[in-house]
Amino acid sequence: MSVDRVLPRAAIVGIAGSTLSSEELQLFSQTQPLGFILFARNIVNKSQVKELVADLRNSVNHNAPVLIDQEGGRVQRLKPPIWRQAPPARIFGDLAGRDLARARQAVRLNALLIGRELAELGIDVDCAPVVDVPSAGAHDVIGDRAYSHSPALVAELGRAAIEGFLDAGVIPMIKHIPGHGRARVDSHEALPVVDADAQTLERSDFIPFQALADAPMAMTAHIVYTALDARHPATSSSVVITQLIRKAMGFKGFLISDDLSMKALSGSYSEKTASALKAGCDAVLHCNGKMDQMQEVLAAAPALSRASNERLERAYAMLSESDETASLADLEQLLSDA
Repeated sequence: MSVDRVLPRAAIVGIAGSTLSSEELQLFSQTQPLGFILFARNIVNKSQVKELVADLRNSVNHNAPVLIDQEGGRVQRLKPPIWRQAPPARIFGDLAGRDLARARQAVRLNALLIGRELAELGIDVDCAPVVDVPSAGAHDVIGDRAYSHSPALVAELGRAAIEGFLDAGVIPMIKHIPGHGRARVDSHEALPVVDADAQTLERSDFIPFQALADAPMAMTAHIVYTALDARHPATSSSVVITQLIRKAMGFKGFLISDDLSMKALSGSYSEKTASALKAGCDAVLHCNGKMDQMQEVLAAAPALSRASNERLERAYAMLSESDETASLADLEQLLSDA
């Protein structure tokens, strides 16, 4: 993918319903957001989603990325009976305890099958896999969305998922960098504060993200890590993004904020947008489709920087689109012991 000539704004947004309204069309045509994200409220059936994806891309003057959260388990926007119910990540981690090679193969195949479903609809970015490492006493917002409590196993299975998505022609986005597994509150509802020391974080939470630093995209965590920056959540912390994510971890991919409308963040939408981009996010994410908020985000978002555009192009260059003939039956056989 290449963003042509005039770069779009560094924001990815949602819409309110299952079709693009005239007001949304006018806003997107005028402001040129980088891309779009879909939720269950936007989904009716396959033909409708395909048409909506095409309409979203036609509303801007570039080949806009279209995102979705299709992890499997609790977080799956495309649902049965039209789409397959994919297993939660923990199923694969449990299988790995009995047969690591089988689990790795199952994770890759599951991601490949999800990616094929997305690619059929024109959706080209999946906000998955979750490579957080849950810890005792943490809020269940991550829970079985995580593969395992073992950082090394999370990294290995996360790698398999990345391979499967890329082979399906869909860009994976690891989340929530640098780690959401210790959060004791849900960042959708409040700001989590993690007080673990830097050495503890380095020995556990950060390991999968550092191991997967070559992933094409990542999503930030709305979490304060007091050992790194006691004042700002990772999303708006230049210390976390520049010193940890970019330098120490070596992540060179396209970095997107988690949803700006989550209650973990404070301030106006223009302030949240500016803070995340100034800290080092390549683009911000606004999900709820509320027009007034979206207008404020898009007004505050500048054009995508040239460096960010280069990272985006590198992400798309990683797509491989395998012609592998693996099927759902193959996955079910691999999971038969889970």
